[in-house]
Amino acid sequence: MSDNTQMMIPENNTEMMEMVNTQVANIMTNTQALNQIHKISKFYAASTMVPENYQGNHANCFLACELSSRMNVSPVLVMQNLYIVRGKPSWSGQACKALIDGCGRFSESEFVFVGEQGKDDWGCFLQARNNKTGKIVKGTTVTWSMVKSEGWLNKSGSKWATMPELMIKYRAAAFFARTECPEVLMGYQTAEEIEDVVKPEPEKIKISLDG
Repeated sequence: MSDNTQMMIPENNTEMMEMVNTQVANIMTNTQALNQIHKISKFYAASTMVPENYQGNHANCFLACELSSRMNVSPVLVMQNLYIVRGKPSWSGQACKALIDGCGRFSESEFVFVGEQGKDDWGCFLQARNNKTGKIVKGTTVTWSMVKSEGWLNKSGSKWATMPELMIKYRAAAFFARTECPEVLMGYQTAEEIEDVVKPEPEKIKISLDG
């Protein structure tokens, strides 16, 4: 993908996903691009400066490099922020804001807190300026009431109880990305989202057939 290629900004989410699908189709039929990604991924696999999941793993590095080429970001950014959580590829929480800031569609992004901490109305949303229209775009507000209602707070090992401000920022950024620029997530959830929605193991009941 040429650095000089000008990225067209879609008008709506449907056009965004069509653009992503077109990019996938184009690269899968571009033998030269795939060969280049294949060569580059070998260098990353041989490096000790990439995360452990990618060291010596040519296949993982190839997928990370292919994904980065479609996103027009550094392969290192992908490798450092894309994890396997419960068998699913997922972005780290801090990756969402970085992807939003780097997509070129928005600027001046910032977290805005509302309400009183410790109360149900305490919450946070991410807002940013749309570079095309100049308007401020406000993401979904994540409130403490939402956190409790969705059951995120009471899950075993939940970080919502120990790091509430950090977690609420991560979720606010994920909501903004998912509604305003879903193409930057490439269809993946964040690690925190996967952990929060996982269902508990069903209780096993032992039935005796003895008289």
